[in-house]
Amino acid sequence: MTYKFTEITEYVKEAFQKNKGSHDWDHTERVLHMAEKLADIEGADIDIVRYAAVLHDISRHDEDISKGQIHHEEKGAIEAKNILLSFGIEHAIAKRVCDCIKTHRFRRGNHPETLEAKILFDADKLDGIGAIGIGRAFVFAGENNARVHDPNIQVEKTHSYTKEDTAYREYLVKLSKIKNRIITQSAKKIAAERHQFMVDFFNKINDECLGNS
Repeated sequence: MTYKFTEITEYVKEAFQKNKGSHDWDHTERVLHMAEKLADIEGADIDIVRYAAVLHDISRHDEDISKGQIHHEEKGAIEAKNILLSFGIEHAIAKRVCDCIKTHRFRRGNHPETLEAKILFDADKLDGIGAIGIGRAFVFAGENNARVHDPNIQVEKTHSYTKEDTAYREYLVKLSKIKNRIITQSAKKIAAERHQFMVDFFNKINDECLGNS
């Protein structure tokens, strides 16, 4: 199925030309590489993992332009299935891939059950933390015309997709909690190191903004 994977990858890469920088093809490619690494360690079905990684954000643009009203993991599972079937992928394989995509996001209460789904979940979450996670958080903030930083932010008084949706807010609301949501043992080791990097970074930027460093 290598040739079909290549064709599907090129199709998705072209479709991602309209995506914003925080969820562009670069993000998908990083998730793919990490997913392949975790699949090798954990003994998962590499074909399912690869298809799921490449297609997991296929509907992200729809969520972005809807300001979060559309949930990309749910719409993406349906869209991914249609894409796979159009390329001649067996229905049973397409279904397994779509199960992974539907459960790669924890906000809607869909929990990954299969090993392949857990690997996609972990690979996607790992790209949201550490140095790369911080970089993506600032890009996302810029996409929403948010402030650079507010060390005194009161999260409960702020909202997503506003000028207060800073990288620091994203860290407090989401990124700081990811380490404890990671599932596979191989990913947990990576998450621990990346989490500490974020803690140190935001402590430092807070100190600088308050004139303490």
